[in-house]
Amino acid sequence: MLFPTTIVGSFPQPEWLIDRARLAGRFPSRVRARELWRLQEPYLAQAQDDATLPATKLQQEAGLDVVSDGEIRRESYSNRFATALDGVDLDNPGTGLDRSDHPNPVPRIVGKIRRRHAVQVEDLKFLKRHTTRMTKITVPGPFTMRQLAQNDFYASEEEAAMDYADAVNAETRDLFAAGADVVQIDEPYRQARPVKARQQYGLAALNRALAGVQGTTAVHICFGYAAIIHERPTATRSCRSWLAAAAARFASRRRSRTWTRGCCASWATSRCGRLHRPVGHEHRDAAAGGQRVRRALEHSAPEQVILAPDCGMKYLPREVAQGRLRTMVLAAQQLRQQHAAR
Repeated sequence: MLFPTTIVGSFPQPEWLIDRARLAGRFPSRVRARELWRLQEPYLAQAQDDATLPATKLQQEAGLDVVSDGEIRRESYSNRFATALDGVDLDNPGTGLDRSDHPNPVPRIVGKIRRRHAVQVEDLKFLKRHTTRMTKITVPGPFTMRQLAQNDFYASEEEAAMDYADAVNAETRDLFAAGADVVQIDEPYRQARPVKARQQYGLAALNRALAGVQGTTAVHICFGYAAIIHERPTATRSCRSWLAAAAARFASRRRSRTWTRGCCASWATSRCGRLHRPVGHEHRDAAAGGQRVRRALEHSAPEQVILAPDCGMKYLPREVAQGRLRTMVLAAQQLRQQHAAR
């Protein structure tokens, strides 16, 4: 299919489930933030399932080709997985700098990082029970998790990142075994810490996280949520420079490289090595969205383009988020018709 559509990550969580004002008034949580939830255990897990159902349904109703669980069960994209690992002290957190250089509480590494059990496999199985479409699930990347932790154990940052990579690798393998069509590795701090990502251990950690993985994977790199980070780079140079540095190694593993406005993504598959460019879609008007895609087509073949929104949809009102997905799908349909007529 030409111009497939998907969602990058989050979808709006309902007000009855989470305190949206408190969620929007803080930087994404790196440690657990249970105070955000309207319900507590033993009712929270069932409530999160109940809220995931409409998130999945709305994606399908909008017409997305690849759907996700919308990260409804998460306080942030990273902390659900990062705080489930052995080797971190959650009761006595450390301090880390966010991409705006503000200090925030982060997991404190006090022992060897290990994945004690599958973290998101049940989330995927729940999603697959409620859709017949292709499914995608997201996992925080090893480089980003290392940037969002205080190291009080390892001799070097690289050593810690490699153990994070092993945890991601094990989770990714289990997700594919459970039937995931796409597993996305979220690595926003590759853009925020480009020197470490490009010149030090960033690529090695990613290669280790994907070593031996069979299936379609994605690497998501971005400039931060627009609702929080108001000053963004005027170009994707830092993102593209990292991908360019990675090109030879990705190609040797038949991995494709991509970038897009606001977010970068690297789609990879064991079956092909084509270049894909997910095109950020923020328009309410399908014609305007189609024009953005046509600009991408100046650099890429039609079969190499994927349509996706920016990653911070959790901060939008649900009706706005769904409306943007619908116009994105309409733009994809119009583009398919135009290219079929040629």
